[in-house]
Amino acid sequence: MTQPKLKIKKGDKVVVLAGRDKGKHGEVVKVFPTENRAVVQGVNVVQRHQKQSAAQEGGIVAKEAPIHISNIALEDPKDGSATRIGFKILEDGRKVRVAKRSGETIDD
Repeated sequence: MTQPKLKIKKGDKVVVLAGRDKGKHGEVVKVFPTENRAVVQGVNVVQRHQKQSAAQEGGIVAKEAPIHISNIALEDPKDGSATRIGFKILEDGRKVRVAKRSGETIDD
């Protein structure tokens, strides 16, 4: 089975649309295409008990948990609000992502 094609990539600036972190902005740290989830910096922070190891000290640590792709939207490069994503083929043959709200191309 092929992996689903997601419109959100690592490094994108996104806005949270739903959940307890609604309205927060952050950068995508990691994407899990098979699970339709992404880890966003500073969003969906959970506390976990960490056992002590040689590399890391034990205790309660805060870390970001994955959030579902449907609950985040790309940030418009123009005004920072949530936007949907479209695709456009440029004259030189490159396929780029475009913000539906403003029509701006999203830097890749």
